[in-house]
Amino acid sequence: MSDMQRTKKSLINLITSLIGQAFSIIISFITRMIFVKCLSPEYLGVNGLFTNILSMLSLVELGVGSAMTYSLYKPLAENNKEKIKTLMDLYKKSYRIIGLIILILGIGFTPFYKYLINDIPNIQTLNIIYILFVINTGVSYFYSYKRSLIICDQKKYIAMIYKYTFYFLYNIAQIIVLLLTKNFILYLICEVISTILENIAISVKADKMYPYLKDKDIKPMKKEEFNKIKKNVFAMMFHKVGGMVVNSTDNIILSKFVGIISVGVYSNYYMIINGIQIVTNQIFDAIVASVGNLGVSESKEKIKSVFNKVFFMGFWIFSFCSICLIVLFNDFIQIWIGEQFLFDFSIVIVIVIVFYLRGMRKAVLTFKDATGNFYHDRYKPLIESVINFIISIILVKRIGIIGIFLGTVISTLTTSLWIEPYVLYKYVFKQNVKEYFYKFIKYTIIAIIVGITTLLVSSIIKNVSILTIIIKLIICLVIPNTLYFLIFYKTKEQKYFINLIKVNILDKMLINKKEKEKIWKN
Repeated sequence: MSDMQRTKKSLINLITSLIGQAFSIIISFITRMIFVKCLSPEYLGVNGLFTNILSMLSLVELGVGSAMTYSLYKPLAENNKEKIKTLMDLYKKSYRIIGLIILILGIGFTPFYKYLINDIPNIQTLNIIYILFVINTGVSYFYSYKRSLIICDQKKYIAMIYKYTFYFLYNIAQIIVLLLTKNFILYLICEVISTILENIAISVKADKMYPYLKDKDIKPMKKEEFNKIKKNVFAMMFHKVGGMVVNSTDNIILSKFVGIISVGVYSNYYMIINGIQIVTNQIFDAIVASVGNLGVSESKEKIKSVFNKVFFMGFWIFSFCSICLIVLFNDFIQIWIGEQFLFDFSIVIVIVIVFYLRGMRKAVLTFKDATGNFYHDRYKPLIESVINFIISIILVKRIGIIGIFLGTVISTLTTSLWIEPYVLYKYVFKQNVKEYFYKFIKYTIIAIIVGITTLLVSSIIKNVSILTIIIKLIICLVIPNTLYFLIFYKTKEQKYFINLIKVNILDKMLINKKEKEKIWKN
């Protein structure tokens, strides 16, 4: 597959994902605004806490999804239908077992979740609410394995159309339920029904796209192939456990040591952060299948060249978003749902630092995972999670809420930030990792300088209103992007993306293929 084909598929996936996510963010904010007005803050805290508890239960998945994704790239590139059938049969059985285990363990945990809440809210239907969260998580596994096949085949846009259509519909249903009944249980039932229907619909679509999935004559998997997948699953198990502790315990620690109301306050910040992460993740998820294809068909020099471009893109995106968050976060929340839901600005800065550090890891993780390098840093997530958990608890007792997020910053700096690129450079690129750290430090220093400049200019505006938010947003759009464009004007990475835009404009103008490929090579 040529570079142009990979890029076109990535762009189609990206555009579809971004459009869908834009609509989903709008409807999510409307739903949250109505949620806050129709239900008490305790429900908001319960929603955030149960979401994190169920994230912990998803550990049962043990990395099967990531191992499956990597295993499918080569047979899809070779159109090896027999191997695809064998792999999908294995994943079908695995995911159904996973779904059942999550349902059993989740429901079995019902008598114990209250020990994670410092001040248990007076909600009589708390157990029913929790069980609905369990059901929604468990049933999501029964057909989702077919979605992965579509995504691995570089047709993520199809899966995204289904995802965002159902997301939009169930949010509309939730809004109607809240306005008419103010009933949280009915609100959750809408999501459960949507999850079931979406998974059935995507399963039917996959069967139409890949009719050979219905074949009964499935060859048994070779022992060496099974052992390779098992090795990757074993490695991903550590990544899942570590990732869960680092990413899903903030609300649990907040609930236990600060209070359920603080979980509700943080959930609003997290909702915005998560919305941005989902949008930015679409960019990297859109290219993951293409990177997987690249990894099985191109040289290490070629893969490294593409990585440098993706890393530069990641820096620009996540530093820009971080600057916007620091400038606009509290102003937006104050206008959106009220001043009583604000954190101190120092806490906001640390939350944004966490977002930036996670974002800057995306390029490395995309290439490391797409090339199947799960095993070499398998113990890193466990070390990271232990550091994060211990430091967060120590600091939250000493300095309050900000300590939880500082724990995440410290654990990331001491583990992921250097181990992940080290593994990528050593086992994929076969090169010294110093070049990466030089770029990371350079990019971060530039981001800090540009961020401070933008914050100083925007701080001239004192009042908080819709108009001042729009003015500050314009400042955030103009200053960072203009400065970045000027600073990186002569770099290979920026020239690449300028040429990429030119190629796509020329494509619309129907310039012949040879001329486009000539521009592409330049």
